[in-house]
Amino acid sequence: MKIEQIYTGCLAQGAYYIESNGEVAIIDPLREVEPYLKRAKADNASIKYIFETHFHADFVSGHVTLSKETGAPIVYGPSANPTFEAIIAKDGQEFKLGEITIKALHTPGHTMESTTYLLRDDKGKDYAIFSGDTLFLGDVGRPDLAQKAANMTQEDLAGLLFDSLRNKIMPLSDDVVVYPAHGAGSACGKNMMKETVDTLGNQKKMNYALRANMTKEEFVKEVTEGLLPPPKYFPLNVKMNKEGYEDIGEILERGTTALSPDEFEEAANATDAIILDVRHQDDFVQGYVPRSIFIGLDGSFAPWVGALIADTKQPILLVTPEGREEEAIIRLSRVGFDATVGYLKGSFKAWKASGKEYDTITSIAAKDLKDTLNNKVVPVFDVRKESEYLSEHMANANNTPLDFLNDHMAEFPKEDTFYLHCAGGYRSVIAASILKSRGIHNLVDIAGGFAEMKDSGFELTDYVCPTTL
Repeated sequence: MKIEQIYTGCLAQGAYYIESNGEVAIIDPLREVEPYLKRAKADNASIKYIFETHFHADFVSGHVTLSKETGAPIVYGPSANPTFEAIIAKDGQEFKLGEITIKALHTPGHTMESTTYLLRDDKGKDYAIFSGDTLFLGDVGRPDLAQKAANMTQEDLAGLLFDSLRNKIMPLSDDVVVYPAHGAGSACGKNMMKETVDTLGNQKKMNYALRANMTKEEFVKEVTEGLLPPPKYFPLNVKMNKEGYEDIGEILERGTTALSPDEFEEAANATDAIILDVRHQDDFVQGYVPRSIFIGLDGSFAPWVGALIADTKQPILLVTPEGREEEAIIRLSRVGFDATVGYLKGSFKAWKASGKEYDTITSIAAKDLKDTLNNKVVPVFDVRKESEYLSEHMANANNTPLDFLNDHMAEFPKEDTFYLHCAGGYRSVIAASILKSRGIHNLVDIAGGFAEMKDSGFELTDYVCPTTL
């Protein structure tokens, strides 16, 4: 038996490759399926089943394409209603894979069709669970994403999740391995551990939601408390996962259209495409195509695209580091953004060499800003998450979380210079690019973010450990 976790850091997502005696099961595959096909070929094995733990909201799964490529059936848990052909497993239904068995445990709560898959080894011993978004390490799945579909409140769903955990998962042996669908950084939970594999016994000790003496009322209150609104692209991804989607090969063929600076400018003027610049923030601030939005490939790229662009059908023109065009298109498609119409050939260097107008973002090092201010009070906007801000921030700074930047537009000065910062410099450049695309140019980015501000002697609030907030 072979179990491989295929973890994608920028999505904080775990897919799983399971092989036994020449037969393979894939659980929650990413949209680009070639890695799974290559792994099976290397093992001289065939893919027999594609298991989906639920209809994912934060990414587009590769189940439809993988089934088409291999002929393997897609398996969902009870109450799932995809528009394509699939096996809708009964609670407790078993699937033989080589010498092992995979059993479907219906665990509603995160969504109504959420299902945990229990793997039993060749001796029939419970070995591992693939818990999807039902159970994370340190947390459980948020119960507010399926409200509309299930016509239930988040409190109703949280109550179901409590029952699922107590009746289906917690009775399992402490040595059962837990393989979740997500880790720290995913918007599908709020308190996940950085680890991506653990034992159920340790989770019973560490996970607040698995306390043995917890009442259902306490569980519902704690699980629903502090939930931020889900990103707007989530329902659009659910729709694609339920109804199917365009093959990624066709998306790549269309998106990898190389455009000269003149063609790129013409396409930008003739359509409502967003110009998305995915280079490093240090390169972007020095020069970019006017009205571009920056979201760098080397940060949490796909989730920020989903949160800030929101409409998956939005046409996109790309400015990428040379040689990373396909990577950008694939990572966009992972969260359902399939409307890339081309990229700037030769990247920004070609645009600048053509003599066309370009824009920049004014940036200042934290140390230089401290020396310049001489204790003057100036408008500073901290675009980190509220929890980061509450933990510790610059005295007198405003908190305008990047996730909800649109809600804070009226707060920015129209004429006086103001300053932006995040933790390390990535998110503040995203914010600056959005503000400048809306005609707000009187801003300065604090390079290096809060990390360098702390080292530069700015007056800060007292530190509060985030776990106590």
